Amino acid sequence: MDVVLRAVHDSDLPVFFRLMADPEGLHMAAFTPEDPTDRDRFDAHWKRNRASDAVMRTILADGDVVGHAAVYGDPGEREVTYWVDRFYWGRGIATAALRALLAEVPERPLHARAALDNKGSLRVLEKCGFRETGRDTGYANARGGEIEEAVLVLDA
Repeated sequence: MDVVLRAVHDSDLPVFFRLMADPEGLHMAAFTPEDPTDRDRFDAHWKRNRASDAVMRTILADGDVVGHAAVYGDPGEREVTYWVDRFYWGRGIATAALRALLAEVPERPLHARAALDNKGSLRVLEKCGFRETGRDTGYANARGGEIEEAVLVLDA
């Protein structure tokens, strides 16, 4: 598959919102909005982030919108995040998208967090050079409780 990133278009947002309706995707992401069905909060979140210094990208696979990837946060503490449609899991799309994002955003260090049981996401991060530096717990809205998460970093 040909995987490319591009700027987020308004027409991508309904696709992103639909992705948040997938129970399995929500479970794996774990750290999601309190109510992923609240379209007003979703729209406000994307409006705020698109107006910030975050690097927000749409992931295209063979020309189809299949997810999003971003770098956000304060300098020195910036984090990566990504979300790929479950239909496309296991095809190398998240890895290709994250590599493209890392090439576009050369600043280091970059940080990441993933639910400890999200083996697919942890593997993507490792393949892109992130290394686990610790563990933490956090409240995961999608799971209704505290869960353990891996804390990772990508150094220079």
